[in-house]
Amino acid sequence: MKLEILTPEKKLFDNEVQSVQVPGKSGSFEMLNNHMPIVSSLNKGIIKITDTKSQQEEIKISSGVVEMKNNKIIILAE
Repeated sequence: MKLEILTPEKKLFDNEVQSVQVPGKSGSFEMLNNHMPIVSSLNKGIIKITDTKSQQEEIKISSGVVEMKNNKIIILAE
């Protein structure tokens, strides 16, 4: 699945991933391939990304919004 992470200043991430864990308003949740469509507000915390080679990366955010639809995730973050 495709992940894009955008901030007002620049694009932080744009690549294929295996999974993404985000700090949702009601708690952390993970999105995998073929996840149902979702839109959620994000709290301050860490986005945990696992790429297609099982390498992990973390990105700190102060807030944001995530949308997943048709195996594409877009995160608008600050």
